[in-house]
Amino acid sequence: MRSKEVTLKNRAALKRVMQPFSDIDMLKIAEIQWERLRYHRNNQTYRMLMNMCHLLLNNLLMSDDKGEIRFAEFIDTQAMPRLYEKFIMEYYKRHFPELHAHASQISWNTDDGYIDFLPTMQTDVSLYYGGKCLIIDAKYYGNTMQQARGFDARTHHSNNLYQIFSYVKNKDISHNGSVMGMILYAKVDKETVQRHEYNIDGNRIMIRTLDLSGEFFAIQRQLNEIAALLKP
Repeated sequence: MRSKEVTLKNRAALKRVMQPFSDIDMLKIAEIQWERLRYHRNNQTYRMLMNMCHLLLNNLLMSDDKGEIRFAEFIDTQAMPRLYEKFIMEYYKRHFPELHAHASQISWNTDDGYIDFLPTMQTDVSLYYGGKCLIIDAKYYGNTMQQARGFDARTHHSNNLYQIFSYVKNKDISHNGSVMGMILYAKVDKETVQRHEYNIDGNRIMIRTLDLSGEFFAIQRQLNEIAALLKP
C-alpha cells in the first residue's frame, strides 16, 4: 500500500479489506516453508488459496505486458511444471472428488513378471470413474510440437507419445480399452491449440492444450470438459 503506484482510492479500499486482519502477525516471505504445510479435512478448503499465494509470492502469476496476458518470467525452470501438475491434480480433487484424482505408479505388465532394472512409471494425474481410467501427462514447456531437422513437417513430441502409450498399455491389463491417455500441454503464449485424438491398439490417446491465458472460468470449462470424458 505504500507504493506510489497505488491510487488513493485503491489504498482506501485495501485498508478496509485489511482491517479484519489487524490482529494477525505479518510473515517474512523468505521464511515461509511451503513444503511443510499440511492439510486435513478441517483446513482442506485453504489448499487452493495457499497454492495461489505461493504462485503470487514467487512471481509466477500471469502478467499483461503490452496488453497480452502471459505468465511472468521466473528463475526456477522446474517450478512452473510442478505447479502446473499440482494445479490440475488439486482442481479435480476439489471439484470432482468422485474421480479419485491422484498420482499413481503403474506396474510393468511383463509376461514372466521379471521387472528388474525397468524404470518406474509414475503418472502425473490419474482419474477413475465407472471402471474407466484417464491418465493425464501434464507438460509445461514452450513448444507443443517438434520439427525434424531438414523437414518442414511438424509432429507431436515422440518421447511424450511413447511415454503415455506405455502408461496406458501397461495399465490396461484387461485389454478392454477402459484406459485412456492424454498429454495435456499448457498453452501460455501464442502456441497453436492442440486437440487430437488417436485410437491405437484399442485405446484412446489424446493430445490437448490447456489455455491458461484467459479468465479462470474459461480454464475451468476446459478442465470440466476433460472430466466429462469419464463422467458425461
